[in-house]
Amino acid sequence: MNLNKVFLIGRLTRDPEIRSLPSGQQVVSFGMATDRHYQDKSGQKQQKTEFHNVVAFGKLADIAGRYLTKGSLTMIEGRLQTRSWQDSSGAKRNRTEIVAERMQLGPKTAGKVFPSREQEAQESAKEEIPVVDEEEIDVKDIPL
Repeated sequence: MNLNKVFLIGRLTRDPEIRSLPSGQQVVSFGMATDRHYQDKSGQKQQKTEFHNVVAFGKLADIAGRYLTKGSLTMIEGRLQTRSWQDSSGAKRNRTEIVAERMQLGPKTAGKVFPSREQEAQESAKEEIPVVDEEEIDVKDIPL
């Protein structure tokens, strides 16, 4: 049995680049970064970032091109594919990429501009927090 399946949850490292194939089908490509957090042998917390190349075709390419931007959080489900070609100097080149088959967009605020501290203060000032006086609470009234 063989299986070629990739799941990535990460952030875009650049805005999607939209192109059209000679057949007229849309293709989009973008980079994603995923982080791995772990402790090394000495107990120090470490972080390792991996960078991935992602391509999508057709309707998925259209959606990615419209809604994703650099910094967007997204989940990609797809398969690994390696392409080979010769560059202009005649050297053989290879590129392994994830061909997206499904995509789930992250929250709307992911990678977007966040409210300023002043705006946050105004929002929190609108929220009323009830004050409970300790004298109002009788220990006998607390259920066990």
